[in-house]
Amino acid sequence: MLAVPPRRDVLRSSRGLILAGFLLLLTSWGLIFAMVLHLIPSPLWLSAVTFFGSVGGLFLGVLGAALYVAENRHPE
Repeated sequence: MLAVPPRRDVLRSSRGLILAGFLLLLTSWGLIFAMVLHLIPSPLWLSAVTFFGSVGGLFLGVLGAALYVAENRHPE
C-alpha cells in the first residue's frame, strides 16, 4: 500500500487565492477585450459574468494578499 501524503488544498493557501484571483481577473479581462473588439458577441449575460468575474477575482486577490501578510508577519 502506497502512503500518499495529504494534499494541501490550493484555495486554502494565500498564494493559491492570489493565483485563483489573478486567473479569474485575466480570464474576465480577456473576454471583455474580445467583446470590445467584436471578436465574440456581447450578450447581457456574458457582460454580467465578466463583471462578476472581475470583481470576484479582485476580491480573491486582495483576500489572498491579506492572508499572506498575516501568515508572514513576525511579531517583534
